[in-house]
Amino acid sequence: MATKIADGLERAFAMQGFAAPSVEDLRDAAGVSLRTLYKYAPSRDLMIRMALEHRHQRYLGHVFGDQNRSSGQSLDETLDRVANWMQTEASHGCLFHAAVASAPDDQKLRQLLEAHKSEVSQRAAVSAGCDISPNDVMVIIEGLTQAWSLSQDAALTSAKRLARLAEAQSA
Repeated sequence: MATKIADGLERAFAMQGFAAPSVEDLRDAAGVSLRTLYKYAPSRDLMIRMALEHRHQRYLGHVFGDQNRSSGQSLDETLDRVANWMQTEASHGCLFHAAVASAPDDQKLRQLLEAHKSEVSQRAAVSAGCDISPNDVMVIIEGLTQAWSLSQDAALTSAKRLARLAEAQSA
């Protein structure tokens, strides 16, 4: 039941933003009664966190595979998977950044953003099997996700070029 609710909340926030959906909209998106929604997420803040945690797991599965493997995926393949996510799931940008932008003083949201970005960049760096720092990987992936709405395939091409330069410098 929690997964169904989290999935509905994630979709609602991704489509409508964090301010627009009413509790009734969120209930409808989750496909449960108001009582059940509040049982699993007793406040709007918890609904947002639940949606983001669900999004994080889906993103890891999409980018690194269902087993969330930690090695054997080239950085180019990771960037291809990030671009595919942007095309199919997040054409308007990162939901984590949008959440923090909607509540810039919310430290728990900021911590979720930092944890999400850190885990993604760490996994991508380890998976690539080279000496690129996780911070460099994060900047490359963030550049791709932020530029996606403006340049799509050109953003992917540039991200791959930057990854190759970083790999060459780390060798």
